[in-house]
Amino acid sequence: MTRAPTQELAGWGRYPRRAGPVSAIRSEDDLRAVVGAGRVVARGNGRAYGDAAMGVALTADMRRMNRMLGFDPDTGQLVAEAGVLLGDVIAAFLPRGWFPQVTPGTKFVTLGGAIAADVHGKNHHRDGSFGACVDWVEVMDAEGTVTRASRKDAPDLFAWTVGGMGLTGVIVRAAIRLRPVESGWIVQRTVPAANLCAAMAAFDAEHAATYSVAWIDCLASGAALGRSLLMLGEHAAAGEVPPAFRDRPFETPARGRRRVPFDAPAAALNRFSVGAFNALYWAKGRRGAGRSVVDWDGFFYPLDAVLEWNRIYGRRGFLQFQCVLPPDGAEAGLRALLEATSRAGQGSFLAVLKRFGAQESRFSFPQDGFTLALDFPANAAVLALLDRLDAIVLDHGGRFYLAKDARMAASTLHRADPRAAAVRRMRAEGGLSEAFASAQSERLML
Repeated sequence: MTRAPTQELAGWGRYPRRAGPVSAIRSEDDLRAVVGAGRVVARGNGRAYGDAAMGVALTADMRRMNRMLGFDPDTGQLVAEAGVLLGDVIAAFLPRGWFPQVTPGTKFVTLGGAIAADVHGKNHHRDGSFGACVDWVEVMDAEGTVTRASRKDAPDLFAWTVGGMGLTGVIVRAAIRLRPVESGWIVQRTVPAANLCAAMAAFDAEHAATYSVAWIDCLASGAALGRSLLMLGEHAAAGEVPPAFRDRPFETPARGRRRVPFDAPAAALNRFSVGAFNALYWAKGRRGAGRSVVDWDGFFYPLDAVLEWNRIYGRRGFLQFQCVLPPDGAEAGLRALLEATSRAGQGSFLAVLKRFGAQESRFSFPQDGFTLALDFPANAAVLALLDRLDAIVLDHGGRFYLAKDARMAASTLHRADPRAAAVRRMRAEGGLSEAFASAQSERLML
């Protein structure tokens, strides 16, 4: 085996950074040549925020295994290699009337990464997480054997792999199901909520909406604590497409791409700049409340329009905090999280609230409740704040999203999520601990 070159790796948050060997995988044989070396983890397009896709001994870069292998137009089932980007799936199949059943907030994620993290979207309350649309996965073990696992065949491997953060082996291929759509447009409704209580009530009142997500002003306080803009969406029927596109309903206006040209100064994001942004965004959202018809790219992937937007946090990077709190006590927990954030004055210009539905799974993140995501620049004060937010989540029975984690203590994870002990036991009993490991799995003692 040729020695893999050393590269400095980081997740999307650019924190932490770690140098290590990275092997570009182009085939099963390439992969077979590296998995036996031990303590390997697969990496997709680097969209996990922290260190989940940074290998301990070696990182297997799967982006070159990116072929779509088959499609069944009767069922919407797509068979593809793990390195295919969700955006490439959309580019290939939306013009034929198909769209992903579940999508995270970026289309620049690989299918393998989406399955390993069991990502969720704005429709979890209705359709579940990404795993719900996965029919089977093919996983390579440390001996180089590839096993097809589904809910019927090798069900334990399937259940541990979906949401297993790449710790059961390397996902090589998968079969996923797409949803039929009549157009590339979304009928959007924006509902302002004056505070957290109103926002949570609005989620419950709009439970029937296919897609729902709220931008939340994390710096608002007092009576305005938690003021939000709830955005609801439905795939537009052919007759709802804007007149200029009605004869070509899957076409949408070309979306300009901008790129953040340099690392922003660390001081650019502070209580005052984020507070000003939030005030303007809230005011604009209230003025634009109501119904509109928007294109799919802007609705699902607003941040993808700005390439390398993670550079706005500066060279030190940023940390995203995402938790889910069960319905009982969620309001008190969210209130405590927002009050702690507001008091700390650590600006999070991206703050998102969603409503999850129920989900039973071996190690996936979602559960019934409200999920809150906050971005912060990486600095000592934020790290201290995040420890306080962790404690609030523990007090309210919540859990944490490992695809976003970059710094949590192992004790915090194991207190929040008893399933972590089962993961550790499963890996030890199956001999997986020494075969597949990431910087995150080492840090969190998985």
